Amino acid sequence: MPSRSGPIHVATTRRRYKGKIYESHLLRRTYREDGKVKNETVGNLSHLPAHLIELVREGLRGRAFVPADEAAFEIVRTQPHGHVAAVLGALRKLGLERLLSPRRSPERDRVVAMIVSRILWPGSKLATARRLRGATATSTLGEALGVENATADELYEALDWLGRRQWRIEKRLAERHLEEGTLLLYDVTSTYFEGRTCPLAAFGNNRDGKRGKLQITVGLLCASDGCPVAVEVFPGNTGDPLTLGSALQKIRERFGLRRVVLVGDRGMVTQARIDEELRAREGVEWITALRAPAIRAL
Repeated sequence: MPSRSGPIHVATTRRRYKGKIYESHLLRRTYREDGKVKNETVGNLSHLPAHLIELVREGLRGRAFVPADEAAFEIVRTQPHGHVAAVLGALRKLGLERLLSPRRSPERDRVVAMIVSRILWPGSKLATARRLRGATATSTLGEALGVENATADELYEALDWLGRRQWRIEKRLAERHLEEGTLLLYDVTSTYFEGRTCPLAAFGNNRDGKRGKLQITVGLLCASDGCPVAVEVFPGNTGDPLTLGSALQKIRERFGLRRVVLVGDRGMVTQARIDEELRAREGVEWITALRAPAIRAL
């Protein structure tokens, strides 16, 4: 076999014979002769297993290999990722990031991180910051969103940013989920409050059973499929029926709906609210439950 200088590579050829495909793996050298590029076969690798042929191919390309029994690298740290990927994937499929803001920003990323963290590990903002921080991270969430250096103060600032965008977010939700003649679900709850500086915290009908604790009242407006559209926080001593007017104002003035059917429980849609709020607005119907005396009367 003549000896010529030039790079060696693995060439794979295929041919069909009587309905079958046959592969040949040849070791070839490329060289120039009289100004022309020529190939010289220097060996036949076809008898070797496929993984060995691939090993030779990659070796000739310059890739270095390390024996499996040698420590090529050291695993310093691994982070759980599957649950983070699942929640982030669902969140993005719903378009929640663009709903918060069409453009990516540090504030939006921090809010998304808090949403995911709230689903996976409910806790304080300080605990959330520790879970995101690179040195104390318990998952890939901080790295995935680029917020591994977020502090607790920055998370609170992101909540302020979110609060300023509330009306725009609710407007987009209404455009997506509501239409004329739609069915709206409205209900109120309360939650106890730690601390004494919140201007809305007050003593009221405590649903949590936490005696001696201040509370806030929360009203939630949902589409007929249960998707939240708007939320409002009231002083903790606000009676459920007294929040109904604010919900109707949102529906009419902010969402521009003239014909709706409001669904509320009998503690909310009282006779006084029917007379003063619901019947006073043309195009507003309601569905509620009867109280025990009315049922007995029937």
